Amino acid sequence: ESAVIKANNQHTQSSSARCICLSQENNMNILHDLLTARNACETKPFQSIHESNAALLNLVDTLQYRCDSSAREQLELQHLVSQLSASSSGENSNGKKGNAASKAEARMRDKIEKLQEQLNQKLRAEIETSAAALKTATELSQLKDHASAQEATIANLRDVNNRDENTITNLTTQLAEAQNHSRLAEKQYNGLKDMIRTLQDENDELKQTNAQLVERVVSEKEKMVDEINKMNDMVETLQKEVDMLRTLHKQEAQRKEGLDLVGNQRSHIGAGGGSSDRRFGATGVFLPTTPKHVIQAHPIEATSVRYDGTGLDLIATGSSDSTVKVWDTNNGQVKATLRGGSGHPMLGVDLSGGLVVGCGADKTCRVWNIRTQRMIHQLAGHSTKVTCVRLLNNEKGVITGSADRSIKVWDISRSTYKQTTTFRHSSTSNCMDVSLDSLTVFSGHMDGGIRLWDVRSGKRVLDVLSMHEGGVTSVQCHPMNGNQILTNGRDSVLRVVDVRTCTAVQSLGHEDFRTAFNYSSCGISPDGAYALAGSGTTGEVFVWGLTDGKVKKKLKAHNVGVGGVAWGRGGSNGQQVATVDRNGVLMLWA
Repeated sequence: ESAVIKANNQHTQSSSARCICLSQENNMNILHDLLTARNACETKPFQSIHESNAALLNLVDTLQYRCDSSAREQLELQHLVSQLSASSSGENSNGKKGNAASKAEARMRDKIEKLQEQLNQKLRAEIETSAAALKTATELSQLKDHASAQEATIANLRDVNNRDENTITNLTTQLAEAQNHSRLAEKQYNGLKDMIRTLQDENDELKQTNAQLVERVVSEKEKMVDEINKMNDMVETLQKEVDMLRTLHKQEAQRKEGLDLVGNQRSHIGAGGGSSDRRFGATGVFLPTTPKHVIQAHPIEATSVRYDGTGLDLIATGSSDSTVKVWDTNNGQVKATLRGGSGHPMLGVDLSGGLVVGCGADKTCRVWNIRTQRMIHQLAGHSTKVTCVRLLNNEKGVITGSADRSIKVWDISRSTYKQTTTFRHSSTSNCMDVSLDSLTVFSGHMDGGIRLWDVRSGKRVLDVLSMHEGGVTSVQCHPMNGNQILTNGRDSVLRVVDVRTCTAVQSLGHEDFRTAFNYSSCGISPDGAYALAGSGTTGEVFVWGLTDGKVKKKLKAHNVGVGGVAWGRGGSNGQQVATVDRNGVLMLWA
């Protein structure tokens, strides 16, 4: 009974297992149908996933079937074992039969265990096979995705290739057209070459003909030019002789007038018995003795001083404080303060006929009206600082010298100035002066030379080379002798130069005299008898006699070096000598 009950239980378990397997199988079929329906609705990118899923479902079905078969075999074997056990229990009386049954049962159990082990091995192999199949399906899906991407790339490359082929076709067409144009241009070029060759041949023939004509004309003109040059040389020689005679005649007349005036003045002084009640520079020439006015003209060094050329009682000073000031020599009061470029020193001044000119380091020269104290012109044209300036032609013109190695003549007779002439030279011009007739300019240069310029022709008339060992700092025309000039140089020597012989007829110096600045000036008395200069180191003012070259006066009033000096004709008060020093002090001497 127990065996029957046990068999029934086993049968019931087998039936339930079969039901479970059937239900699982039905569920899997339903799931398969649903997945199939869903995958049918998916788009193409999910086709590979669908196929791999279908393969996995098939593999699952196969494994499930094998599992069910193995379970059935196991149940049958268990049932057989239970039967054998039941039969062996009924035959316990028979010992031999019982032993034989036990042996058979043992053999059956061994067989079952072997079968169970084989079943387990098959299950493990099937699991491994299914894992490998799953991996293969995954790799297959990846390969399909990669293939799809490659197909898309190939499609893109085909599009690019088609576009490139179209481009190549267009370029080929353009190349063919360019080749056609090139052939046409080559034909035109060859035609032009032939035409040019023909024109060149004609041109060569014309050149030969022209050369022959030119040779004939030149030979004839040379003959004419030789004759004209001879005539021009003769005319120029005669003109120079006439000009020289006129100049000498005019200078001789001026000299006689000056000597008569000086003689009358000296006789008047002698008759007065040398009275101590001497007027401050009254008519005539007097040697300076004491400063009548000591004026702090500028806060810093004064570079230049100049008397009014028309004989008025005015004097102008220029300074490194960028100003030009006009002073009354009667009372030492300032009449006008004129400002130049801010921060640029004023290096030269001149005044005459109501006009004042000042040049400086700002590369320009300014022209002011003394009465209105307004600037009427600013002459611009030099490329570096302007070192010296003079008025000429009755205040209708200005001449300037610059460190750019040029001298320029300006016309200021109208409301708008105009540059008329430029003199070029090889050395910086520190100073200049103009002859009485305003036709000749004398310039002193850094190379120690002196140059003469003709204002009318714009040409250099004369070079006096190496007159000083250092640069020339001042040039003054002799008031009584148009053939002589007074110069000051950095070698601390004053020289009287005869421009006819280009030699120094007198040299003036002293052991205490030093020319310390490039703007150090000198002066000559109105009668041409004395020369004046200031020492740039001691501040002493020296007066030499031009007849014997000896020092006549040695004046000590300045505390620092003197750079600018002037000896004017004297106005209504007769004041004639002025000096300025590095402290900006102006002294008017009596």
